[in-house]
Amino acid sequence: MPPPFKKHVFVCLNERPTDSPRGDCTRKGAPDLLKKLKAALRARGLDEEIRANKAGCLDNCEHGCSVVVYPEGVWYGHVTEGDIDELVDQHLIRGNPVARLQLYKKS
Repeated sequence: MPPPFKKHVFVCLNERPTDSPRGDCTRKGAPDLLKKLKAALRARGLDEEIRANKAGCLDNCEHGCSVVVYPEGVWYGHVTEGDIDELVDQHLIRGNPVARLQLYKKS
């Protein structure tokens, strides 16, 4: 039986104390970013094969909003709602990671 999803996209929704020098992804807009990502997947009919999930700490809040795509293991930082369509169309559909947002890639 094949896995239920071809890809998983995790969006960090970590919260830290307000005085944390690293900040946190939640205060940087991650909840709205996740909503927009889910809506973009639904609008393209991809929500049955690509799963968008909230994640706990991805330990990159200083690069927030942080997003990771599996199975590729591509990590993104500084993602905004304005980046969602590009991320979906380029990476999730065409398989081309968005280099300008990329932090790390699984080797």
